[in-house]
Amino acid sequence: MALIPATILTGFLGAGKTTLLKRVLQEAHGQKIAVIENEFGEENIDNDILVSDTKEQIIQMSNGCICCTIREDLRTTLQDLAARKRKGELDFERVVIETTGLADPGPVTQTFFMDDEIAESFLLDSVITLVDAKHAAQQLNDRQEARRQVGFADQIFISKTDLVSAEELDALQHRLKHMNPRAPQKAVHFGEVAIREVFDLRGFNLNAKLEIDPDFLKDDDHGHDHDHDHHDHDHVHGEHCSHPSHQHGHGHHHHHDDDVKSFVFRSERAFDPHKLEDFLGAIINIYGPRMLRYKGVLYMKGTDRKVIFQGVHQLMGSDLGPEWAEGEQRLSKMVFIGIDLPKDILVQGLEQSLV
Repeated sequence: MALIPATILTGFLGAGKTTLLKRVLQEAHGQKIAVIENEFGEENIDNDILVSDTKEQIIQMSNGCICCTIREDLRTTLQDLAARKRKGELDFERVVIETTGLADPGPVTQTFFMDDEIAESFLLDSVITLVDAKHAAQQLNDRQEARRQVGFADQIFISKTDLVSAEELDALQHRLKHMNPRAPQKAVHFGEVAIREVFDLRGFNLNAKLEIDPDFLKDDDHGHDHDHDHHDHDHVHGEHCSHPSHQHGHGHHHHHDDDVKSFVFRSERAFDPHKLEDFLGAIINIYGPRMLRYKGVLYMKGTDRKVIFQGVHQLMGSDLGPEWAEGEQRLSKMVFIGIDLPKDILVQGLEQSLV
């Protein structure tokens, strides 16, 4: 049986996760979706259905979608769904897990990698984070869970943008980009998102593309341009608030220094596979709990193929990708997103792992 794609939907309380889900569930897109609610909140999809006193946790909806609330743990629920699908009792094509507004997506994500039985049935597609534009600044300042959700995202949807000024939205997007330069951001109105922007995003695929928001890289560069001091190791800083570009006239004054940050490392020199593996192993051992997402496309000594690696917390995987094309510039590009990661230690260790 083909693996069942799973999407984790996370986001701030009141950001509109339920509105988005309702729309996904009720729209006649011809897909049969199982939605797992990870909470009994006020915001349930339909309280009347879910709070009825049945022992049954799974409700079939008229359009073929399935709703289910978690009473035990996620693992049991997923196994139950997969077993019923195999037996032909339930028919669904994909799963969406809605986490509580305060949840850390980390453990939910890890379930898909650490549990062999789950990994045999499901494929984690992506983590989608909904951000409420009106309350975002406050929530990001006050709650680390909100910042973690941003760091974890493969795709960020910003709701309620009509309630804030263009400047506020711009400042928010700038802030989110510093926390997570690899997740595209899109403003959405009342959960009106095309299904193709929600599913099959392949955020967890080991693919040879590493999308990093180009503005994030550009932002950095023009801080260096006028001093002509081009370092041979060209790495980009995630927390470069002291750069000239942030001091004048950009309109982005970072008064806050978020603990969830990202930085990008790039190098045209090849990595020594053993040194890199030792170094990353050591880093993950020490800082794993604070490392949310990290990903790279690497130029590695000893192979003509790109090496792709990515990880969540202490779980890291790598794979050989396609060959470097003829004439393609070989370079490594890595992005690290985490909580107060010691950037200098990481950069130094990565540089020492180069050939």
